[in-house]
Amino acid sequence: MDEYLILMRLDLVIRETPPSPEQMQQYMKQYQDWVGGIAAQNKFVGGTALSLEGKVIKPKDVVTDGPFAEIKEWIAGFITIRAKDFDEAVSLAKGCPILNGEGNSVEVRRLTDGHHG
Repeated sequence: MDEYLILMRLDLVIRETPPSPEQMQQYMKQYQDWVGGIAAQNKFVGGTALSLEGKVIKPKDVVTDGPFAEIKEWIAGFITIRAKDFDEAVSLAKGCPILNGEGNSVEVRRLTDGHHG
């Protein structure tokens, strides 16, 4: 079994209004159900949500407030899962509730230990 990173990206351009507290609660429940389903298969390794604050560091010691600088989407969070191959990792990622939002995306990357990849 390899470990895979599932990155959740939110589109900032399409989103006109921030979600209401009720919507946020619903999103969190869907997210927890999705993660719970992965954990039930003993395939959840870990994960975290990311705050809206951030700094972007560029060459020549340029630091800007981010992560909104020049990007239309930001990484809302990520989880690490175990899967036997890319196909299984992708099929688990397809259940991510963030995909219910237009313009959002989920990226799946295999974690390497530096020896292969």
